[in-house]
Amino acid sequence: MSPRMKHAWTCNTTRRRNSPEQLLSALESTTGTQHFNQIHTQLIINNLIQHPLLSTTAIKKLSSHPRTTPSSALFFDHLHHPDAFLCNTIIRSYLRSSNPSAAFHFYYHRMIAKSVPPNHYTFPLILKLCVDHGCKLEGEKGHARVVKFGFLSDLFVRNSLIRMYSVFGRIDDARLIFYESYVLDLVSYNTMIDGYVKNGGIRDARKLFDEMYERDVFSWNCMIAGYVSVGDLAAAKELFEAMPNKDVVSWNCMIDGCVRVGNVSLALEFFNQMDGVVVRNVVSWNSLLALHVRMKNYGECLRMFERMMESGEAMPNEATLVSVLTACANLGKLNLGLWVHSYIKSNEIKLDVLLETCLLTMYAKCGAMDLASDVFVEMPVKSIVSWNSMIMGYGLHGNGDKALEMFAEMEKAGQKPNEATFICVLSACSHAGMVMEGWWYFDLMRRVYKIEPKVEHYGCMVDLLARAGFVKNSEELIEKVSVKGGSAMWGALLSGCRTHLDLELAENVAKRLVELEPQDISPYILLSDVYAAQGRWDDVERVRLAMKINGLQKEAASSLVHLEDFEKDSVLNVG
Repeated sequence: MSPRMKHAWTCNTTRRRNSPEQLLSALESTTGTQHFNQIHTQLIINNLIQHPLLSTTAIKKLSSHPRTTPSSALFFDHLHHPDAFLCNTIIRSYLRSSNPSAAFHFYYHRMIAKSVPPNHYTFPLILKLCVDHGCKLEGEKGHARVVKFGFLSDLFVRNSLIRMYSVFGRIDDARLIFYESYVLDLVSYNTMIDGYVKNGGIRDARKLFDEMYERDVFSWNCMIAGYVSVGDLAAAKELFEAMPNKDVVSWNCMIDGCVRVGNVSLALEFFNQMDGVVVRNVVSWNSLLALHVRMKNYGECLRMFERMMESGEAMPNEATLVSVLTACANLGKLNLGLWVHSYIKSNEIKLDVLLETCLLTMYAKCGAMDLASDVFVEMPVKSIVSWNSMIMGYGLHGNGDKALEMFAEMEKAGQKPNEATFICVLSACSHAGMVMEGWWYFDLMRRVYKIEPKVEHYGCMVDLLARAGFVKNSEELIEKVSVKGGSAMWGALLSGCRTHLDLELAENVAKRLVELEPQDISPYILLSDVYAAQGRWDDVERVRLAMKINGLQKEAASSLVHLEDFEKDSVLNVG
């Protein structure tokens, strides 16, 4: 209704009574609260507030938006003979707006209080409300009322009960309701299979699946996802190949199965087979990106992201950008990281704690500490990972004092440090040559925060002492370590021997390292460098011969510095 017509209609109401048909038409066309209030006034003036069709239309209109749903409940209070349909409409509105307390309050204090008899749509709504918000006790009360009002034989209600008990982990109760049913449909079977799968009963799920006289895509996908969840990729693949009509969820389930077991080649095979069969969605791409990050194939992750942007099949979401930023951080790709940050801003992507922390970590690892600090300051919630990333970033780039300042700020903010925090702090002390500070924080970790040192903490201390020239002290510290993984610490000590040209200790440490890691080339190279620094070329040749005999070959060096990061052009050209 146009504003002019609304004005004419309002003026007209002062001169004559409106018919129910006119009021009904006005209700159906109203869009604003002010106009609805005018119509509401006319319903009262014309004594039509109890008119079944008008009252139903009014409540449906008010329940169509979360902001006006409370008004629909107030309207409901003025009705002399409300029915289940009106109650269901209001409860459904509260359910859509994720307001369980208001929904239950209406159900108990209005519907039950007014003795409005439920219909077969009421209990599925109440049971869904219980499931969505984890209200187990209310669910049991709902089941009791189902029995009381005689709706237990209703198929829709029984399916809702099966789902509720399955979600609450009471699979035996779900099974009891399922097998007591005289009539079952496809939804009943799918709900029961889904319940078995999510409660670890993959064998029971398969048995029921094989008994089904009819299956749909959900039935197949549920079983495939079930086998994937227990790590039985072979069974999942067998079902997948037998599936008559596969959708994108089916393919994503198989990719997810490959991701879980770390099988990159098979995941790529499924991913590439989707081309021309189904349109890949963002989940398909994200699974591959996350797999590459997990397997530390950071370059492949970025190439896959570029392929994703070029294909136009799906737009990146938060999960996509988390993988990309992680790859950028580990490869030092600052320019691409800046592009991702710009993409987030221009597309108004909501920054959650995880995405913000990945952005912060990327800047920190790439050495852009000013940008990292900007992100950190703007974070509304600073997790322990965020603090650790800032400490790590300052320490990694030699700013030990700033790293320790961040630790002090973290303590003042009431954030308790964890094991990773002290690894970052000790590493910062090591890079900055802050021996006394390193010892102090190592002691603080054990004495104040009751954190038992692990191999990583000892490794930082060994590296700190060795870098500062206290190689003998490093050796003594390693001998006291009771944790596994000593090869990393012995490697740090050997690196210290190279720096400070302690030949005798270097030979002893290299021997231990070779015993611990026979296929690691690092001790050979470090020992060769020590010999070369002292002009002992015969020993250098002897080490190189040992490398050749053991089939070890030095790889070409690489750097995290990328020339394109200093160019103005963007890494990705996205239209």
